[in-house]
Amino acid sequence: MTQTAQPGDPLTLEQWRALESLTASLTPAQAFWLSGYFTGVDAGLRKPPSQPASTMPGSQRGLTILYGTETGNAADLARRLEENLRAAGLASTLVDMADYKVRQLGSEADILLIASTYGEGDPPQPATGFFEFIEGRKAPNLDHVRFAVLALGDSTYEYYCEAGKRLDRRFEELSAQRLFPRVDCDVDYEDAAARWMGEAIACLTAEVVGSSAPLAATPTVQGAGGQAAYDKRNPFPALVVENIAIVGRGSTKETRHIEISLAGSGLTYEPGDALGIQASNDPQVVAELLAAAGLSAETQVELKGEQVDLGNALAHHYEVTAATPRFLEYWAKLSGAGALAQLQQDDRAGDRSVFLRTHHIVDIVRRFPVSALVAQGFVSALRPLQPRLYSLASSLAVTHEEAHVTVAPLRYDLHGSMRSGVASGMLADRMDVDGRLPVYIQSNPHFRLPADDVPIIMIGAGAGVAPYRSFLQEREARGADGKSWLFFGERNFRSDFLYQTDWQGWLKDGTLTRMDVAFSRDRIAEGREKTYVQHRMEERAHDLFDWLEDGAHIYVCGDAAHLAPDVHETLIDIVAQQAHTGREAAEDYVRSLQADHRYQRDVY
Repeated sequence: MTQTAQPGDPLTLEQWRALESLTASLTPAQAFWLSGYFTGVDAGLRKPPSQPASTMPGSQRGLTILYGTETGNAADLARRLEENLRAAGLASTLVDMADYKVRQLGSEADILLIASTYGEGDPPQPATGFFEFIEGRKAPNLDHVRFAVLALGDSTYEYYCEAGKRLDRRFEELSAQRLFPRVDCDVDYEDAAARWMGEAIACLTAEVVGSSAPLAATPTVQGAGGQAAYDKRNPFPALVVENIAIVGRGSTKETRHIEISLAGSGLTYEPGDALGIQASNDPQVVAELLAAAGLSAETQVELKGEQVDLGNALAHHYEVTAATPRFLEYWAKLSGAGALAQLQQDDRAGDRSVFLRTHHIVDIVRRFPVSALVAQGFVSALRPLQPRLYSLASSLAVTHEEAHVTVAPLRYDLHGSMRSGVASGMLADRMDVDGRLPVYIQSNPHFRLPADDVPIIMIGAGAGVAPYRSFLQEREARGADGKSWLFFGERNFRSDFLYQTDWQGWLKDGTLTRMDVAFSRDRIAEGREKTYVQHRMEERAHDLFDWLEDGAHIYVCGDAAHLAPDVHETLIDIVAQQAHTGREAAEDYVRSLQADHRYQRDVY
């Protein structure tokens, strides 16, 4: 509808027409940039004339983007922020916290920080050194620095976005000036992160109003054949060419080897990278949730401006198992349940976290029933279905256009019924050969092979052995002469020795120098205590430390709750014992391995 000028309108009729013509031609990315630009111009025009010379229109303070990432999301956002700033005519320096020279901190001017939270409130492992410095006694006074923080996390955990919150608090304690408030993002971070970026652009462009930066959208990366590259927002429909069990008869676990063709995608990867898989929910789980909520699968709901069936929306677009604080708050209001209301209190964060881990959405709906539920309101309380990441178990040097993953389906009993992981259950139960699977590559620069002549020590349990298969395929193809040592743990030798023939072949040809295994359930059968990989490390402490002193890189892949911390503590103990030093010196030794990128972890 054509806008007509009215008395008191902020724009003239000619301006309205010009605005309508412009907005009709804009892409979403251009509209996003333009909103930040005009906000910045408005703020700049209204800034008082007493501002410092370094922030007068037409000038720009030094700007650094620092990011700490575990799975790559913070890194992707940081790169996108840099592109948007460049499009707005603002120069910036993009640095991974793992690579940042902390002595430069005292000379910074403006810093934009993006940090994810790992585990129970910890920073990403590669960023540990930066956090230790900034939170330590040697951190400088930052009264000349301005900053803003974007925190990534998972609201189902008690210490939601805690790494970002720690940075926000510490920069304030060091007298830095906050540019604008911190934003905390859940796993569906896209919209909140975009608003934070828009605010950053608006705030900073306000100080360089004299800039004549052209209107530009974020560049589109091109893939093979000139088509847009496949990524998290645009996954490739890959063909599944193999899906087989790789455990023996009688195994108490399910582990599968899945091979996926990337032919025609233009996707490439390096050993250490992960395969992102856009999963769909189990139809039975969706049906049970619809029945419990009293909703019809055919009911129409709005999804990104389009009308879709509720059943389809729940199957492919929303998380329908894990409950979140947002859903808990929504259901507490609808049901009027006092027990849920109490969990909303600030001092009940621990109880709330336990409740969410032990109740799926369907459990809450059944336990606290609500009648006459509105479908649109229901989906508004759910978060978008997120991709799952699996360490790649192959090297392109060997498999060419294929990607291999190792999947151990998550199975557990909850409230009297068996549950499965969203993606792992789909891959194990509903993904047949010749099926299509939406995938993309998630780069992991913090889990990389060193030079071919450098020794490597690889530690993993269960499916955590996957990336080491890619490492040795790569080293074999390149004719690498560096020594390699694998520590592998599982339950039973006869049924759970994953990729046994591969390891034996590499031991025979020298690609794999040493291998130590720990099969915990075999020890129980023999009437002895369980043995895990950390016990094998202790038994080989002398040789392991010699390898480290010889420059070896050490890798850990697997369970973040048990394997990673147990191996870490064992490594410190080995260093203290073999170097004949105290714990503090041993911890410094291990920290130096991390700082030099010689100690890398891929844990989940």
